[in-house]
Amino acid sequence: MTAIKHALQRDIFTPNDERLLSIVNVCKAGKKKRNCFLCATVTTERPVQVNVVKVKKSDKGDFYKRQTAWALRDLAVVDAKDAAKESPEFDLHFDKVYKWVASSTVEKNTFISCIWKLNQRYLRKKIDFINVSSQLLEESVPSGENQSVAGGDEEAVDEYQELNAREEQDIEIMMEGCEYAIANAEAFAEKLSRELQVLDGANIQSIMASEKQVNILMKLLDEALKEVDQIELKLSSYEEMLQSVKEQMDQISESNHLIHLSNTNNVKLLSEIEFLVNHMDLAKGHIKALQEGDLTSSRGIEACTNAADALLQCMNVALRPGHDMLHAVKQQQQRFSDLREQFARRLASHLNSVFVQQGHDQSSTLAQHSAELTLPNHHPFHRDLLRYAKLMEWLKNTDYGKYEGLTKNYMDYLSRLYEREIKDFFEVAKIKMTGTTREGKKFGLHGSSGKLTGSTSSLNKLSVQSSGNRRSQSSSLLDMGNMSASDLDVADRTKFDKIFEQVLSELEPLCLAEQDFISKFFKLQQHQSTSGTTMNEVEEMDGIALSRSHTSGVPQTVSSEKDMIRQMMTKIFRCIEPELNNLIALGDKIDSFNSLYMLVKMSHHVWTAQNVDPASFLSTTLGNVLVTVKRNFDKCISNQMKQMDEVKISKKSKVGILPFVAEFEEFAALAESIFKNAERRGDLDKAYIKLIRAVFDSVEKVANESQKTPRDVVMMENFHHIFATLSRLKISCLEAEKKEAKQKYTDHLQSYVIYSLGQPLEKLNHFFEGVEARVAQGIREEEVSYQLAFNKQELRKVIKEYPGKEVKKGLDNLYKKVDKHLCEEENLLQVVWHSMQDEFIRQYKHFEGLIARCYPGSGITMEFTIQDILDYCSSIAQSH
Repeated sequence: MTAIKHALQRDIFTPNDERLLSIVNVCKAGKKKRNCFLCATVTTERPVQVNVVKVKKSDKGDFYKRQTAWALRDLAVVDAKDAAKESPEFDLHFDKVYKWVASSTVEKNTFISCIWKLNQRYLRKKIDFINVSSQLLEESVPSGENQSVAGGDEEAVDEYQELNAREEQDIEIMMEGCEYAIANAEAFAEKLSRELQVLDGANIQSIMASEKQVNILMKLLDEALKEVDQIELKLSSYEEMLQSVKEQMDQISESNHLIHLSNTNNVKLLSEIEFLVNHMDLAKGHIKALQEGDLTSSRGIEACTNAADALLQCMNVALRPGHDMLHAVKQQQQRFSDLREQFARRLASHLNSVFVQQGHDQSSTLAQHSAELTLPNHHPFHRDLLRYAKLMEWLKNTDYGKYEGLTKNYMDYLSRLYEREIKDFFEVAKIKMTGTTREGKKFGLHGSSGKLTGSTSSLNKLSVQSSGNRRSQSSSLLDMGNMSASDLDVADRTKFDKIFEQVLSELEPLCLAEQDFISKFFKLQQHQSTSGTTMNEVEEMDGIALSRSHTSGVPQTVSSEKDMIRQMMTKIFRCIEPELNNLIALGDKIDSFNSLYMLVKMSHHVWTAQNVDPASFLSTTLGNVLVTVKRNFDKCISNQMKQMDEVKISKKSKVGILPFVAEFEEFAALAESIFKNAERRGDLDKAYIKLIRAVFDSVEKVANESQKTPRDVVMMENFHHIFATLSRLKISCLEAEKKEAKQKYTDHLQSYVIYSLGQPLEKLNHFFEGVEARVAQGIREEEVSYQLAFNKQELRKVIKEYPGKEVKKGLDNLYKKVDKHLCEEENLLQVVWHSMQDEFIRQYKHFEGLIARCYPGSGITMEFTIQDILDYCSSIAQSH
């Protein structure tokens, strides 16, 4: 082991400036026995670093290589496994636990003891030695010596010291002089002992010979001590003198400190005074402006605004701790409060006067607008008031009570002014809608009240009721029992549309301008949100009663400035929504078609208002009114369907095109022109679906009840008219109904033709029906002629009854009958006649085919040909 230790020191540790202190031959526990060495080393340079190094033999040769090194300071636990029983196993806890098995227990104990000594000498670190015999650790401390580990003899720890080159050379020379040194170690040791005694004797002789020099040295030391005593005396005197100087310097330093402290305090005091003077001193010009400034001129308003801002800055200055206890500061703050209160009263009084004056000035302009459908312009008033916007913001921040009072007064004055203007404006609109004041009274419009009076029963008297010809005197199904559409023309509806659009176009900028002014003047922020009535919400709100109470003042608490704007607008324009509802009711009573115009126009303006601000008063109000318009529209459609269901027809005249079919055409044509590119096309499509289904059902009901006109004719003519209408208007949502109408028209045309053609050749039809019945019973076709009732003689007898002249006469009678059934408006006579001609020819060919198959070789033929039929039909059509 010594040779291995020497080799490791030479090959591995000496090149790295390290000394090897202990070594143990180990292998890992529980694995294949692969031996390696754990070495405890220290560096030769300061500061000393202690390491545990793992060395293993190289696989390619006999030399050793350094594999892993751990710093001893990273070692946490040394576990010897068993302190009572000798065991070669032990664990070292670094970053993880390493389990080792030593080649012998002695080597393990020696290595652990070395680790303990190195820790005590160099690290003084708390390493836990568990399951280690206390005797093993005590052996490492020399008994009877009170020395620290750090100051102990290094040789007690270092078990091995490397020989330097000179020592190695001397040992080699000495061993060469004694050839028997290796063979006889005892003789060599005895010789060395004798030589050591000779050297010791020589040393003693040398010491005794140098006693004289020692005495001389002692004498010199005594003299040196005397000199030292003299120097100490001088130093003591110097120290006393310096102590006096030190006391004087301390006094001077303390005096300088007090002077510096006084200067510092003076600078700070000056800074505080300058701060108060700079931030709490209001210029005399500002004070004069606040007390006497002109609030009517632009220059005076600007001076007052600057003075108010300066006053607010002085009042809001952030005082430092202790300032509020100064008497001068308290006086100045009280002066500022008095100035603020005085100016706030003066400003509030002036603005109240401006509000009152605005009401008087604006009233004088109402007369010139009374005959025009325009609202007075408030822009000059807003422009003049906006000069006070910054002062209003100052008042809001300094005296909210007066600010609130001004807000209430503004709403009171302006609400009365706007109410007069808007009511007069709607009065003009109603007069223009009805044409004259007299006509307005006929519709229940009385004076300046702007209210619609009269019951539905009195208005129903205006509608034309008819129990006679429904086609010539029918009332419009869209008028909801109010007025006959025949009394109005397109020009009247266009006029109403323009008036209604102008009303909305006048209201919209008025409301937006006032809302913008309120926001700027009263310094209220407008936040974009989606809380307003949206287009989709109109569908959800429809059918729900909307109740709104208009209070006389603004609520004391509002959730936000946005809500305050909406409440102010609601108070100021509280009459807009009732007036709009009255105008809508009037338009609906004049002509129910107006509900279509109003729905489109109102929807467009709601959409526009929502794009500007969904939460605005205008958006909310128009959204509520749109709900009313939508209800009127739905009521119009429902009433029309109800009247379809209640329709009665004359029993003495032919039906023709039913009134509600013609009126659906009129409704659809007008609706398509009104709803072109409209936002609420979906509402119209839903109404179309309801109406067309009701039309289909009512046509079928009337056809079933018809006594004068055949059912097929009623169905054919009306569904042909519906199909033509839908084809012309190209309504995409009714494509399925258009196909259905065409199919019904085709089916009933065919049914009517087949039913009618039985008349001219009735006996011939009965004869061949009997022939087909016999064939169906199983009789062969060529044997039918042997049946008594269907022999050749019977066939010739029946054919002779229908010569060409009789056939033409029968066709002529048929043409006259069809002409009586069909109406002139639809012009289907030629279409039906051509279909009958085709059907007659088809039957003719069918009869000839039966004759050829059932009576072969008989030579029996009809007494007229297909060409004769064509000539007869053409001649009859031309003659009529």
